[in-house]
Amino acid sequence: MVTFDDVRSAAAQIAGVAHRTPVATSRLLDAACAAQVYLKCENLQRVGAFKFRGAYNAVSRLSAAEQARGVITHSSGNHAQALALVSRLLDIRATIVMPQDAPALKLAATRDYGAQIVTYDPATESREAISGRLAAEHGYTLIPPYDHPHIIAGQGTAALELLQETGPLDYLFVPCGGGGLLSGCAIAARALAPGCRVIGVEPEAGDDAARSFRTGTLHTVHNPATIADGARTPYLGKLTFPLVRQYVADMLTVSDDDLIRTMYFVWTRLKLIVEPTGVLGLAAVYSRGYDVAGKRVGVILSGGNVDIQQAAAWFDALPAAGR
Repeated sequence: MVTFDDVRSAAAQIAGVAHRTPVATSRLLDAACAAQVYLKCENLQRVGAFKFRGAYNAVSRLSAAEQARGVITHSSGNHAQALALVSRLLDIRATIVMPQDAPALKLAATRDYGAQIVTYDPATESREAISGRLAAEHGYTLIPPYDHPHIIAGQGTAALELLQETGPLDYLFVPCGGGGLLSGCAIAARALAPGCRVIGVEPEAGDDAARSFRTGTLHTVHNPATIADGARTPYLGKLTFPLVRQYVADMLTVSDDDLIRTMYFVWTRLKLIVEPTGVLGLAAVYSRGYDVAGKRVGVILSGGNVDIQQAAAWFDALPAAGR
């Protein structure tokens, strides 16, 4: 199991390489949410997402022999970019298995960081099977996007930094795909603010984690139809599932419409570029889907890699009353 000592070790490992991202506040946001809200801006992290934390913590700990053989992962975009950049920084060969319909921005950035990209059709192929086969054929070390102890511990440093700056919070809302960020942040919150209720948030169409959390049985989804591409993971991991069950207080879902309305507010009023997956946690608060009135609330804005033209189309389609 991953512990808070692992999170603290990860913080030391990534210090001076990962950004210590700012915590943003806004009186306008507080009024809209009827709470005191603190935003941990991982959209301003290297590669534009929290994923750099875990990727650097994991890859930098590999042996010289493992680094020489190269690394591989499967990702829809943000972990792909993170592993590609970390590998370039450490002079390691990286191969990334990405869906052919991944956002063009994320594909281009991953390629620009120097990684070799292998695309696949998510409707007919398994990314885990492809990366596993290539790892076996070439001797690559697999660095999965969430179900890895060093990845989980690295992601937990986002909450560690937030709580070091804000002090104890009543709630912490965290986006959830495969559960790496959520479980790591929940571990940190339990140690630093035992009274803080950690709430995981995922898209309605990809509610496998919420169902798994409530039933105690692992549920799956297949390529869910949501604009939150970073949360299209099929299931929680063997490591993250028990950690989420142990440390997380509740799981929520939000609609794609909620994500777009929240993005519009954050872009236009807070001047922060955040992607749909990145506002999962804030959408639960901003839509008033969870009662946090009068409370001190932390939110992880997990990433900001979004196609600008696509975002403009989403915003144009919003009813005037919903803006």
